[in-house]
Amino acid sequence: MSPATAQDLMSGGRIEEIRVEGSQRIEPETVRSYMRVNPGDNFDPVSLDRSLKSIFATGLFADVTLRREGDGLIVNVVENPIINRIAFEGNDRLDNEVLETEVTLRPRVVFTRTKVQNDAQRILELYRRSGRFAATVDPKVIQLPQNRVDLVFEISEGELTGINAINFIGNREFSDGRLREEIATSESAFYRILSTTDTYDPDRLTFDRELLRRFYLSEGYADFRVNSVVAELAPNREGFIITFTVVEGEQYDFGEIDVQTTLRNLDPEQVRDALLTEEGDTYDASAVEDTVSNLTDAVGNLGYAFVDIRPNTDRDPENRTIDIVYDIQEGPKVFVERIEIEGNTRTLDKVIRREFRLVEGDAFNSTKLRRSRRRIQRLGFFQTVTVDNQPGSTPDKTVINVNVEEQSTGDISFGAGFSTQSGPLASVGIRERNLLGRGQDLRFNVSIAGSGSQADVSFTEPYFLDRELAAGFDIFRVTTEDDARAFDEERLGFSLRGGYALTEDIRHVVRYTLEDTEISDVDDDAAIQIRSEEGKSLLSSIGNDFTFDTRDSQFDTREGEIVRLRTTVAGLGGDRNFFKATLGGGYYYTVADDWTFSTRGEVGQIVGLGEDTRIADRFFVGGSRPRGFEIGGISPRDRASDDALGANSFYSGTLEMTFPLGLPEEFDIRGRLFTDVGASFGIDGSDTGVDDSSSPRVTVGTGVSWNSPFGPIVVDLGFAVVKEDFDETEILNFSFGTSF
Repeated sequence: MSPATAQDLMSGGRIEEIRVEGSQRIEPETVRSYMRVNPGDNFDPVSLDRSLKSIFATGLFADVTLRREGDGLIVNVVENPIINRIAFEGNDRLDNEVLETEVTLRPRVVFTRTKVQNDAQRILELYRRSGRFAATVDPKVIQLPQNRVDLVFEISEGELTGINAINFIGNREFSDGRLREEIATSESAFYRILSTTDTYDPDRLTFDRELLRRFYLSEGYADFRVNSVVAELAPNREGFIITFTVVEGEQYDFGEIDVQTTLRNLDPEQVRDALLTEEGDTYDASAVEDTVSNLTDAVGNLGYAFVDIRPNTDRDPENRTIDIVYDIQEGPKVFVERIEIEGNTRTLDKVIRREFRLVEGDAFNSTKLRRSRRRIQRLGFFQTVTVDNQPGSTPDKTVINVNVEEQSTGDISFGAGFSTQSGPLASVGIRERNLLGRGQDLRFNVSIAGSGSQADVSFTEPYFLDRELAAGFDIFRVTTEDDARAFDEERLGFSLRGGYALTEDIRHVVRYTLEDTEISDVDDDAAIQIRSEEGKSLLSSIGNDFTFDTRDSQFDTREGEIVRLRTTVAGLGGDRNFFKATLGGGYYYTVADDWTFSTRGEVGQIVGLGEDTRIADRFFVGGSRPRGFEIGGISPRDRASDDALGANSFYSGTLEMTFPLGLPEEFDIRGRLFTDVGASFGIDGSDTGVDDSSSPRVTVGTGVSWNSPFGPIVVDLGFAVVKEDFDETEILNFSFGTSF
């Protein structure tokens, strides 16, 4: 509004009418409703200026002017256009659906340049979070009839902005290379083609600061701090140089360690065994946290539900020691008011709730809360699981919040590979581990190998009848054509099973199996024991499995132990009668810096019930147990035909050390040194024509395992240093498999 017009409006008089001009979609009455003056009011410059600003603030108009004609007030508006369509061009890395969720503008919404620029900045930020700082976004407006526009965001994604170098300033005790191993960000390299940690991410750098702090605190540097983290973009905008400036401080040891409490009838000596910190050891903040958790469990087991344990520290800079007193006090009485679950768009709430060790109304227990989170994570249905608690409606109540991010639980896999034990192999499988969001597991698999084939269908209901009882069935057909046994074997049958947890770490499984077995194509010169069993037999058996398992992982175990007892009784119908049992276990311990020591062992025995055992039910030892021998390479053997006959008894043991090979972590390649011992012996109906020995066979060897992008690759070289003359050895044990 020009000064002259303003002067006219200030000339006094009353407003007789307000007339709106230029409106197309918007009713004049709607425009007048935003005015701060009405007919009959005086021409007041202040009120008219407020009216002008009020109309602009609606965002509906590109321009608004006020003018006076006699005693009439004329409001002239230019409406903002309406968005007809929003399109994205040039986006290959991010789908349209992802970008559409980020922008605020939508079709049939009023177009404003401010909102367009804000949305363009949002898209840029999205690309920067994915490591593309060279991306540009240019919004284009295409004019259409009836005051409509098409909005097109033209995107140039640019290359990934990598990390050219990561430097550290102020580190004396640990090298730059050692500190790079502790942070999540990594330098760009050709072999990190499947990794995203070598792209710049400010949020990841914040996490890196915390990782460095945890590392130094675990090494005794209680005064450590990160002064700054600077990320400088290279002039070519293709990479960043990251510089961490740190202050290490001095290394501390644990001083005096004590436990005190004011809880009635609680003697601190009762829980002293739960301490993981000892005087004289290097200070470790993580050990202090673990001790608090241990003490909480120990005190809870003694019947104290509400406790508050605080590690009070007294730092002595002169002697570089830290005294700690674990103060056990009565905590506030807090109960679980409710459990709220978010993020599970597919998985039913009850699937998550049944994994909780707490329910509404229970006394709140942080240990049970951590255990609940671990149980939910182990389901394998969720990419991330966050569990925390917040104050409830009253001071003595708390609300537990569970936020999950679901991941795909369905698999369609095609496999191919080669094994020295099975030859070439191929497989196809379909599996859904969370059927209909109910946590049920349905699996179908077909495998074909040089030594046979297998087809099976499996279904498991983890909470049968809404109880902690897993029930399921298996239908299978297995064929084996193994040169080591001089015959072909086909097994066709089904099994029913049910399992339940006795404790948090102990599980019991009962199964019934009905199986038709056929031995055929027996070699003409095969042992008489094999030829006498040619034909069909029916197995009807009941089995029990007891498993104690505290391993941190079932596949790449670094810590924990496992013990498993498996028994089978056959003879409830059918024509095979025996009792069979195996007992095995393993202990895994991380020695230092990803070096893991493990010891494993297993023994087995089969006894015929009123009849001799059959070759289809005996133990065949070798291959991977122990390494250095063929499958069935350690076995009672017919002296004339050299056929392995299987054994009634066996034992095996392993001492193994796995370790990193110094290669980048992205390769996930580990080496190992091992020594295996084992034997299988004893056979019913044997005579002087059978070689048999219970003496231990011993192998030593080395191996490499690579969890490659194409599937796991395992190579073992085992050398038999103690063996019998009739054993069949095998130095190389190699397997490769992949799923597409």
